[in-house]
Amino acid sequence: MAEKSQNTGASKFTKWIWKIFIGGLLLLFIVFLLAGLNVFGKLPTFEELENPENNLATEVISIDGETLGKYYRENRTPVKYSELPDNLIKALVATEDERYYDHSGIDFQGTARAAAKFGRDGGASTITQQLAKMLFTKKASGNIAKRLIQKVKEWVIAIRLEKQYTKNEIITMYFNKYDFGHNAVGIRSASRIHFGKEPNELAIEESAMLVGMLKNSSLYNPMRRPEMVKQRRNVVFGQMLRNEFITEAEKDSLQQLPLELDINLEGHSDGTATYFREYVRDFMKKWIKDHPKTNGESYNIYRDGLKIYVTLDSRMQKNAEEAMKEHLANLQRVFFKQQKKNSTAPFYDLEPEQIESTMLAAMKRSDRWRKMKRNGASEEEIKASFYEKTPMRIFSWKGDIDTVMTPYDSIRYNKFILQAGLLSTDPTTGHVKAWVGGIDYKHFQYDHVKQGKRQVGSTFKPFVYATAINQLGLSPCDEYPNTPYTIPAGKYHLDEDWTPKNSGEEYGGLRSLKNALANSINVISANLIDQTTPQNVVKMAKNLGVETEIPAVPSVALGTVDLSLYEMVGALNTFANKGMYVKPMMILRIEDKNGTILEEFTPETKEVLSESIAYTTINLMEGVTKYGSGIRLRTTGGNYPDNVATGYPYKFENPIAGKTGTTQNQSDGWFIGLVPNLSTGVWVGAEDRSVHFVDIARGQGASMALPIWALYMQRNYAEEDLNISKEEFEKPEELTINVDCDKVQSEDEKEKIEGEKLPDPDEEIDF
Repeated sequence: MAEKSQNTGASKFTKWIWKIFIGGLLLLFIVFLLAGLNVFGKLPTFEELENPENNLATEVISIDGETLGKYYRENRTPVKYSELPDNLIKALVATEDERYYDHSGIDFQGTARAAAKFGRDGGASTITQQLAKMLFTKKASGNIAKRLIQKVKEWVIAIRLEKQYTKNEIITMYFNKYDFGHNAVGIRSASRIHFGKEPNELAIEESAMLVGMLKNSSLYNPMRRPEMVKQRRNVVFGQMLRNEFITEAEKDSLQQLPLELDINLEGHSDGTATYFREYVRDFMKKWIKDHPKTNGESYNIYRDGLKIYVTLDSRMQKNAEEAMKEHLANLQRVFFKQQKKNSTAPFYDLEPEQIESTMLAAMKRSDRWRKMKRNGASEEEIKASFYEKTPMRIFSWKGDIDTVMTPYDSIRYNKFILQAGLLSTDPTTGHVKAWVGGIDYKHFQYDHVKQGKRQVGSTFKPFVYATAINQLGLSPCDEYPNTPYTIPAGKYHLDEDWTPKNSGEEYGGLRSLKNALANSINVISANLIDQTTPQNVVKMAKNLGVETEIPAVPSVALGTVDLSLYEMVGALNTFANKGMYVKPMMILRIEDKNGTILEEFTPETKEVLSESIAYTTINLMEGVTKYGSGIRLRTTGGNYPDNVATGYPYKFENPIAGKTGTTQNQSDGWFIGLVPNLSTGVWVGAEDRSVHFVDIARGQGASMALPIWALYMQRNYAEEDLNISKEEFEKPEELTINVDCDKVQSEDEKEKIEGEKLPDPDEEIDF
């Protein structure tokens, strides 16, 4: 009887086990059924699964196919499965989901193991479940019951994803969705930011590191915890060995490798062409208003994944930025040295009350002032805050400096910093090839290419000479007396006589137009604008594309007007392009995320001058670099004070048309140089015109701006595949104007000019 009783007890226990098991399965089935019926909350529809919501970054892509930057809320740019390297996929499967290719969204074997060990050996979420969580679970709940419901919903979604997508598509979506931190959402951004590579270029050790970060990208951050990340990467190698993707010997070898990071942050203020990208952003804001989607909604550059193809060449942009940094870092050193003797540094020619007025105006333009005013602070409270020391980061050419100082002192420090702009275009197409709006966008957002306008000095004189050649039929060889020239009061509404002076007040003899422009002879410029009238010179500038209002007064011949680099380079392009004005062009086309072209752009052109007049003006400007203020582009001797100009001498031998410019008190230094297929303008100065070099030797355009042009062109010519011309400017077939002036200039005069010992002043003060 005892034995029968025991058998009956065991049988009952077995039945209870089966009842619990079957009941559990039934409960699980009911839970899944209820979840599928949206009882626990709405699940994504078929359409939502087909088009999961993504914030896709808009890319700015250079003419040579490089991504210059992005606009985003999440820095995500999707890739295709074919762009994922095999080692990356193997590392993912080995580490995150060994049975990925054998299950249909849920790994029941892994789930049972995790449940039996209460998750001590990790969870059992498959790649598909993790994707479901990333796509449709905004935030994991801290409530156990709610989290269990979320988990069930993730299972249901995972199964639906497996039915709707292939395994390869799920892996692709997973890599495109994961947030690696540091504005790196998706594998493409992560690859570019951590290694400076596209995903398909990743080495196995790089792929393993990124897969290791999937466990917790905030914890496994290679920029903050490199040793921990290396250990995690080596765990990935162990998993790849376990799954027979690599051998024991390969694992041992790979685990010894350092991380070898190549950090390339992609924040809005990081990377290359920052000022240009800001221009494009502003352009897109206007474009979006006029180009709605087919459903009437507006495009969003931060989430719609547009592709903006631009004319910039990433190689030339890099050359331009490097050239500016190389020269200005040295120029700033010399400027700081000179300012040690200035009791009102960095200002000159200002009384104490004027300095305080200047500083107050700068304070009122600051973010601090605007924020405090918006928050209701009084003007007295705001001013007082500028004299309280606070931790901050300030700019230096050796790298940002973390320091403690008052906001007032930081503003005054920034006044010391020399600023610059560079614009480089192809005059034949109008394509902008390089755009450097300033020295550092993080610290100085003001764009000195298009936004900023400064007095242009002698760079305006080619407009005067072109007007004279066009209107009076002059030749570069025609001679004018180098004697003081007066335009009397009353003429052109002048209140008093106007008699400009030459630099150094040197006069006498005759000068050919070519020689006069090369050496910026002011009295001859005054003579020419009087013969042609200021109105006609202004008309010429307008026809050449200058949009700023220019006063029709005689002094404009010496460059008293404020213009932008964008206007100046665009206008002078016309002479290099045989008299055809081509408006500078920045954007080629805009595509949506699927590659559909939304708009293509074509250059705006108009004929302004005959080929003969344009060529003659170019010929005049060539004299500047042959025996004028730009001769140091070619010479092999001479030196600058304090070695202010980096890289001198430059030893260019090819034809170069150009013009330097220096404004009063050396507040602005300009150089615009042209070869047949590239025109480049450079401006250098400080934020305030009262901040400048005290002497013309250091502060002239040939010392401040010309070296940047020279260093930039040296780099361009070193890259032969850029195809920057070294040829002569093309001469018109029917040129009726005599441009051969070599015989007009005496050998004695040539020797005198070429023998000048730099840095003797060889550039005029214009007014």
